[in-house]
Amino acid sequence: SAVPMAARVSQVVGQKANPANFLLMHAMGPNVAGVIGTAVAAGAMLAMIGPAK
Repeated sequence: SAVPMAARVSQVVGQKANPANFLLMHAMGPNVAGVIGTAVAAGAMLAMIGPAK
């Protein structure tokens, strides 16, 4: 999945710049928010379209 991989990449890049950086959980926050936002938007669109017949 792209969500945890993006957080891992930012962790690795951040630690290369400064070995004391611990960015993994800070990077996961926006990723998870994006996933939740996408699910909410999809639900709203489906609610506007209505059930399939």
